Amino acid sequence: MAHCLSVADIVPAGQDRPVGLRDVLSGALAAVQDRPNRLGLHRLDRVLVVVVDGLGAEALAARAGHARTLASRLNRGSRIATGCPTTTAAALATLATGTDPGEHGIVGYSVLDPAEDRVVNQLRGFDDGGLPAGWQRSETLFERALSEGVRAFATGPRHYADSGFTAAVLRGAEYLGARTVEHRFEAALEAFAAGGRAIGYCYIPELDQIGHRDGWSSTAWTAELEAVDAAVASAAARLRRGERMLVTADHGMVDVPAEQQVLVDEIPGLLDPVRHLAGEPRMLQLHLGDADDADRVADRWRAALGRLADVRTRAEAVGAGWFGTVDPAVEPRIGDVLVAARSRAAFYDGRDGTGRGMVGQHGAWTDAERLVPLLAF
Repeated sequence: MAHCLSVADIVPAGQDRPVGLRDVLSGALAAVQDRPNRLGLHRLDRVLVVVVDGLGAEALAARAGHARTLASRLNRGSRIATGCPTTTAAALATLATGTDPGEHGIVGYSVLDPAEDRVVNQLRGFDDGGLPAGWQRSETLFERALSEGVRAFATGPRHYADSGFTAAVLRGAEYLGARTVEHRFEAALEAFAAGGRAIGYCYIPELDQIGHRDGWSSTAWTAELEAVDAAVASAAARLRRGERMLVTADHGMVDVPAEQQVLVDEIPGLLDPVRHLAGEPRMLQLHLGDADDADRVADRWRAALGRLADVRTRAEAVGAGWFGTVDPAVEPRIGDVLVAARSRAAFYDGRDGTGRGMVGQHGAWTDAERLVPLLAF
């Protein structure tokens, strides 16, 4: 049986919670406005928040020799927690709004749209009217910045400029599309050169894409990390007085070999009461035909999976603060039962082969997935 990974308790939102991903862009904006913030930043003129998709703190530490600029700033105090689930759609919405998934409403990779009784992909589902207006429910920090006279921009791959997800999550930001990582930093620094108060966001998805294909322990992932590190070093050297760059990530990653894929459809009776299977392979969200069956179904999955997974009913997960404060309008989007991997496993319905070629995966609440760097330059 696959061994279990380190799993930390989820700390509900509140005054005593540690700094997390939701505080990063909000802290940057507060610093530009010369206001107190949870990052402890003093007054700044311009702050660039860089998100290296898929760069977990544990993976960075393990490859420190290949990323000397980034690793030179990594210590216990520079590791923060992303939100739950540890997936791009939810995490980027948390970063951009300063609110938890239970508030902004993007609670997984694929989730149930209760009004239409269908499962929708959260990265692509905003396109072509696939999700109703206002599905992402929170004001973005870019919108807030503009309303208070602070320039707000985002730079990322050109082909993301017109996506529905960009429109929903980066509302208010001027989008500066650029093909390469180096060109994205160039666009951000040119925006800073215009002067005035500004917050910027730079998105780097390439490392995550390689991780999904080859795993974070692959030579290809390490080579891309070296390239990102060099680009960060070059950009950091060009920052001027009153400018700061913060480098973080949306989630980390676990390599899941093919032999550790668990086909839940082959376990007798496990999917019988499941109407919709949502989420992702390391954080399944089960929507049942009858929500009153949640306790019984959760017990059945616990018995079948044992130490491979932490199985909770929605009430248990919400009560434990998995999604932060959950608005009643968001609650039906969350599965009646949640199955979070505690091991190097991923759970699939074998009748649907989607995603089974991925090596690097995320979504659950292990330290390898939930802890990301927050590095200041």
